Amino acid sequence: QLVESGGGLVQPGGSLRLSCTASGSAGDDYAVGWFRQVPGEEREFVGCIRWWSGRTLYRDSVKGRFGISKDDEKNTVYLQMNSLNADDTAVYYCAVRGRFDCASTASSYEYWGQGTQVTVSS
Repeated sequence: QLVESGGGLVQPGGSLRLSCTASGSAGDDYAVGWFRQVPGEEREFVGCIRWWSGRTLYRDSVKGRFGISKDDEKNTVYLQMNSLNADDTAVYYCAVRGRFDCASTASSYEYWGQGTQVTVSS
């Protein structure tokens, strides 16, 4: 089970940190991805972290603004979002893939959180 938190309303240029806490086990090694979705569009890959190595991967539009990190003891992955703009407004989801490598397609992930709304507006 994945539980996300940390969404909300933020002004352009502001920051938010989303959390994704996992319960249970997804196997010996896995990757945690972040996706986002706006109404009427497909779920879009934001970034991913390989759990054991900590290596990350990001979509081009968020590189340098977003960062993914993890807390092993809390079994939690974070998405730090800085310099937010209106294009970042979406429902954000975390997902777990039962393989060690990251993937950018939603269908590659087996477990999903419920999503948390992020709205960037003045």
